[in-house]
Amino acid sequence: MSISFYNEDVDMPDFNKPAAAAWIRRTIKSENREAGDCSIIFCSDTYLLEINEKYLNHDYFTDIVAFDYGENNKVSGDLFISVDRVKDNAACYNADVKQELHRVVIHGILHLCGYNDSNESEQKQMREKENYYLKMRGLL
Repeated sequence: MSISFYNEDVDMPDFNKPAAAAWIRRTIKSENREAGDCSIIFCSDTYLLEINEKYLNHDYFTDIVAFDYGENNKVSGDLFISVDRVKDNAACYNADVKQELHRVVIHGILHLCGYNDSNESEQKQMREKENYYLKMRGLL
């Protein structure tokens, strides 16, 4: 089980990788799941748009695309996160960039744990979970 961090066409964000990996593992455990291999790839809007178009047939910018490879109770997958979108969202919501970056990371992990956000009820549940885990990390 490994939590790995990479960057494509952007600088690696100011991000404490060992502490974030431990937080992700605690989150997965709190969701009664087992941590598998998870890769978190920080990239640009352009890079993520290409992935969104190629693999999901979505022609729009997004902050994250999650590919779930988990089986049974094991959480595994790739999270592609647009640093550009995170910065824009932080400015839009008057949030700290570090906090918004962690929110998007945990949002992706929650998707890998089986949560969705395709309707209002699911979005509310997802936001509550994000806030819970951001508090756990000391970011709220």
